[in-house]
Amino acid sequence: MAQSIGKYSVALDGHRTSVSLEPEFWQALKEIAAARRESLSALVSEVDRTREGNLSSALRVFVLRETGK
Repeated sequence: MAQSIGKYSVALDGHRTSVSLEPEFWQALKEIAAARRESLSALVSEVDRTREGNLSSALRVFVLRETGK
């Protein structure tokens, strides 16, 4: 069962911002960053640079594409 949405803080290009995600998506982002041997901030910045729409939604779509779900 999915947990409620949480707010997570991350640095993007030198400034702090927050995203609202389910804990499962946040954990998946951390795992993807670790597998790529890059920081979570670098991964989120990459998604931020190429996104259309809001960042939280873009991160969810990114996770789904990366995990093949």
